[in-house]
This record gives sequence, structure tokens and C-alpha cells, in this order.
Amino acid sequence: MKKKQWSDKTILKSIPNPSKEAYEIKMKAPEITFEGVRGQPDFALLYITFYPADKVIELKSMKEYFYQFRSKIYSYERLINVVFEDMMSVYEPERLRLVMICNARGGISSKLTIDSDWDSRGGEEKYKDWIGQKEDW
Repeated sequence: MKKKQWSDKTILKSIPNPSKEAYEIKMKAPEITFEGVRGQPDFALLYITFYPADKVIELKSMKEYFYQFRSKIYSYERLINVVFEDMMSVYEPERLRLVMICNARGGISSKLTIDSDWDSRGGEEKYKDWIGQKEDW
């Protein structure tokens, strides 16, 4: 049985990390568009916190990568996991944290977070900046 391909991660491109020093890159994708169900678009705001290792994200390819979701059906939970898995695979960062805030549908909005540092994701939980954060949305 062939595994379903959720996305085309070959769209994602990288550039060499210009620094070997530790630093954090924060990005905001203000309008991720996808279909929750056929013919009904959904919208999400995505915050990306990226601690690079050897590669950094080439932003134009990131925009093109997100564009592919416009014609595909995803649940919120599946979409954040697809993006996380693709970015981890392509960029191999020291740490990756995604926070996706989805527009209200049926009167309920959602906020999803995923972090490679979590022990449940195989991380060491060495950053722990997510512990005790006050919800501000």
C-alpha cells in the first residue's frame, strides 16, 4: 500500500548558515490557506521559531511551499504536523517550534503548538522557554 503524500517538501530550499554561533530566527506567515473540507477555505496564522544548525530557510521557497496547501484538504492537526515534519526533514534545525492560530470556524478558533524540544518529540527539553507561558490570544 502506497503511503499518502501530504505535501511536496522538495519545494523547500535552504541556504548555508552564515554563522556557527547560536541564534534564533522568528518568522510569521500571516495567511496560510487550505481547505478544511472540499470547497470551504480555512485560514491560519503561523509563527515559526527556528534555531538553525547548518542550513537556514530560503524564504521564497517557504512561500511557495505554503501556497501548495490552498487546494488540499487538511485538518488543523494534520497541517501543523505535515509542516513540522517537512521542515525538520529538510532543514535539520537545532530546534523548531511552530504555533498555528486558526481562524474561527463554527464559532470556535484553535491554537496548536509543536516543538522539537519536547521530550515527547524526542527532544531534550533543554530550552524550556515554553514552560509557564501565559496564553495571550
